[in-house]
Amino acid sequence: MNGVKVSAGCGNAQQQNLGKTLFTGVGEGATVMKFELMNEIRSAGLALAFIGSLIQPAYAEKQTKEISSVEDKEHYSTSAAQLLAQTRNTLVTKITDIKVNTTDKGIEVILESPNIEALKPVNKSQGNNFIVEIPNTVLSLGKQNSFNQKNPVAGISNISVTQTNANTVQLTVTGEKGVPTAELFDGDQGLIFELAPVASATNPPQQSQTLVKIREVKFNTTTNGLEIILATPEGEKLQVTPKKDGNTFIVDVPSAQLSLPNGDTVSQKQPIAGVSDITVTNFNSNTIRVTVTGTDNTPAVELFDSEEGLIFGVTSTASTSQPETQPTPTPQSENPTQPEQPTAESDEPIELVVTGEQDTYRVPNASTGTKTDTPIRDIPQAIQVIPKQVLQEQQVQRLSDALKNTAGVITNSSERNVFDGFDIRGFSNRNIIRNGLRDDTNITAGSGIANIEQIEVLRGPASVLFGQGGAGGTVNIVTKKPLETPFYSVEGTIGDYNSYSGSVDLTGPLNDSKTLLYRFNASASSTDTFVDFVDIQRYLIAPVLTWKIGQDTQLTFEAEYFDTQQRNDRGIPAVGTILPNPNGKIPRNRFTNEPSIDKNNRQIWRVGYNLEHRFNEDWQIQNSFRSSFQTSQQNSGSPRSLAADNRTLNRNLIIAEASVDSYILDTNLIGNFNTGNIKHKLLFGFDLSREIYKGTSQRVNISPLDLFNPVYGSQNIGDVTAEFPNEPYTQEGLGFYLQDQISLSDNFKLVIGGRLDIVNQKQEDSAGAVTSFQEDTAFSPRIGMVYQPSQLVSLYANYSRSFQQVTGTTFDSGLFQPERGTQYEVGAKFDWTNKLSSTVSLYQITRSNVLTSDPRDPDFSIQTGEQRSRGFEVDIVGEILPGWKIIGGYAYTDAQVTQDNDIPVGNRINNVPEHAISLWNTYEIQQGNLQGLGFGLGLFYVGEREGDLNNTFSLPSYLRTDAALFYRRNNFRAALNLQNLFDTEYFEMAENRLRVFYGAPLTVKLTLGWQF
Repeated sequence: MNGVKVSAGCGNAQQQNLGKTLFTGVGEGATVMKFELMNEIRSAGLALAFIGSLIQPAYAEKQTKEISSVEDKEHYSTSAAQLLAQTRNTLVTKITDIKVNTTDKGIEVILESPNIEALKPVNKSQGNNFIVEIPNTVLSLGKQNSFNQKNPVAGISNISVTQTNANTVQLTVTGEKGVPTAELFDGDQGLIFELAPVASATNPPQQSQTLVKIREVKFNTTTNGLEIILATPEGEKLQVTPKKDGNTFIVDVPSAQLSLPNGDTVSQKQPIAGVSDITVTNFNSNTIRVTVTGTDNTPAVELFDSEEGLIFGVTSTASTSQPETQPTPTPQSENPTQPEQPTAESDEPIELVVTGEQDTYRVPNASTGTKTDTPIRDIPQAIQVIPKQVLQEQQVQRLSDALKNTAGVITNSSERNVFDGFDIRGFSNRNIIRNGLRDDTNITAGSGIANIEQIEVLRGPASVLFGQGGAGGTVNIVTKKPLETPFYSVEGTIGDYNSYSGSVDLTGPLNDSKTLLYRFNASASSTDTFVDFVDIQRYLIAPVLTWKIGQDTQLTFEAEYFDTQQRNDRGIPAVGTILPNPNGKIPRNRFTNEPSIDKNNRQIWRVGYNLEHRFNEDWQIQNSFRSSFQTSQQNSGSPRSLAADNRTLNRNLIIAEASVDSYILDTNLIGNFNTGNIKHKLLFGFDLSREIYKGTSQRVNISPLDLFNPVYGSQNIGDVTAEFPNEPYTQEGLGFYLQDQISLSDNFKLVIGGRLDIVNQKQEDSAGAVTSFQEDTAFSPRIGMVYQPSQLVSLYANYSRSFQQVTGTTFDSGLFQPERGTQYEVGAKFDWTNKLSSTVSLYQITRSNVLTSDPRDPDFSIQTGEQRSRGFEVDIVGEILPGWKIIGGYAYTDAQVTQDNDIPVGNRINNVPEHAISLWNTYEIQQGNLQGLGFGLGLFYVGEREGDLNNTFSLPSYLRTDAALFYRRNNFRAALNLQNLFDTEYFEMAENRLRVFYGAPLTVKLTLGWQF
């Protein structure tokens, strides 16, 4: 939710007892009132310039101004004087229509009015009745003077809207077992009350809450004034009660207590102009009180929900103050106030703007950079998060398709390949982890998109956290977790090339106490492709169960089965595609293998758990385990050479069956403590891993293929020429890691870490005897720093290393050293608004100990090779204006060979473009008859790339355009996706001169979905 506004006035305890989003009523259940407000559109020209430059977005600064219309409200707070001036308006407002709609939670009641902002509901709930009175309002319903509806949904027995007196309208909703919970929204038509029946009336209206301890109070200066941060990971449990006493803004936070190292009170005198004093103290044994006193009038205050805790944004009214209007004395309420919250006769209505997360592209926190839940702005390394909303809007089918939204990431495997491969910052990577645990089957067997919550991309070496891996970066797949609120979704898609797919997503509690939660995702898809005989079927089942063992202990069990069945697409030669061929152009739909035998079927089971226990507010332990079991049946044809006639393709055929069993166990301890005024977040842990590969294979004769007049059939398959028995291959690892996130001050942070790995590999023969064994140790350090001159900007720098074990022996029978990657990076992160952020980075990565031919004997290798990548990147993600969302980036990459005995120094690394741009943005209409209608446009530019490491041919640059048209209303969603809108002929990538891959032509998909 965003821009949620909660108003409280004096003399009414029910109105004063407000939460961040809660308007508490009398009876059983809490009444939630929440106003969804819309941002003021500053300037269309400024926004267009923002998109054009990408790296110079305009920052729409928050201001304090008088609210004149609903459209102005979303990002503005209102002072008490301004709100009082509004409440003096006694003009009568008409309600012209009443509508009742069914929702996934219950019902919504819409009171339509031409003057929405004048409607001021007052909560009067009692018994099983949710009651709201709206003063200075009359019903204007034509012939009717009231509205009534019986049993609209189960759990709600009656709805009535009546004229209780000459100028007051009353809405009454009666629950069967208790007062319904309610949320109130400002809509374009009028007031919208969303109501849900309660399951039971046996619980008392105010359930006892565990005391939330605030371990730290921060004061941060902002461009508008000051932020007060009550730091706690349990911020969502807190409610607040605001009021005004003279020039003092007061907020009480019940069920909370300060637990500070230096006492139970924090204060600042004259922190900003117009504010004389700020105090945060323990008002009583279970209530924290925050007071902000203005010098001339009441400061304006906004409250933000944050992962860090509660954030109160204080804006001085010294420079923009208006003469204080003395209010008309307010009669005392019949309801007595609570003893611990005494009110004065000078109490005046106060407005609190509560801002929380909503469905947006920007994800402020990530765990990939530190293995702890940390704000991205505090991590000294470039990180980009791709949320599930982007995956849905783009109709992504593979992980590699999703990664095109990230600056510096380029696919190095065809979209018709079972493998998920990509380059990050110029280097090929096998670094795909799942929920923080490394597992190579994510590449060799793929991942089900339907079970992905978000994708976190950490650019640069990350061995300090996850062990051996490539130098370019790490991709972390974060899977979907169970929710306490029931949610059910079903979706189906139909498209070109006989494409059909469907998915379901079900989640919710299994018991009334919500200690057992479940989630179940499943999907199935089948499609042909533009390449002859290449069709793909994918099936996914992913159940998850979370058990909340106690308040501080949680255990989650996860499983996933993913099945892929398809043929191998090995591309077509460069001669006849990119390079001229005297026989003409090879058709892009040409299949070079044998359809009668070729296949690549893979099944993967992943099973594991995650156990978390919190000892106290500062210390917790995590233990995670996952095992993966992959089987594959692969009859793989591939090109061997192109004959002198430039049309006859000589081929290989391997028939193989294999299995991979992998296990990983990770345990770490996370602690927060202080040394003097320096704050620490310590991470210490270890992991154990084991991977076992088994398989048998045969080499089979296969006839050549005429690329311009192919003849397929079983007659092309010959005899077995070689057999390879099962010779198991085992890789094991043990790693210890230590990291300290140090806050030297509120705006200067360090991250220091190191990891020691012990890895070994052994090969056995078919009889079980060990034929080779190698063990290596490696230390991987990282140090980074973050300086934040303001709340908008984070400047960072880092040094980090990676390692990858290299097996084999030299000419002198020596063992190879691990391959190393070393990165230096500087950059800046900008939070332009709470919904829009971007990162700019400069880096250099050196990959050393690369194998190259030994001059003494070309059949052996030495480790004198070196490759280097330098670059500049900028990415942007978030919401520019209400309904206008964007994700994209630009990458300049200079990746080349710097030392080698075979490859000329200066050669560019293949499949790495010098320039690459991705830009996906959508706009959804926010109001009116077309509300819910949206449009999407994506531009993906990839510059010229080398087709092989010897740089013998190049792939031309291309610009691909994608588009989407979608509509969502209530529980329904429909979308039309057009990929490669202009049917551009382009090349995705190349493996060598015999394997060049076309990109797909224009593809159209229609999707329908429902949520309940």
